[in-house]
Amino acid sequence: MEGKQFGLHDVVKMKKPHPCGENRWRIIRMGMDIRIKCLGCDHSVMIPRKQFEKKMKKVLERKEQ
Repeated sequence: MEGKQFGLHDVVKMKKPHPCGENRWRIIRMGMDIRIKCLGCDHSVMIPRKQFEKKMKKVLERKEQ
């Protein structure tokens, strides 16, 4: 099974919106845990990679390399 493709500084859409109402998040740290930052209120959350992959819906914007 192929995992979802995402990278550092990509903007992703999650399945559930943040309580502020925004549904777009920027990946700001990657490792075993992934830190994402809400683009609506700048709140950041760190979640395990496996849980992140389940909750991520799609990549909206990719970081240019």
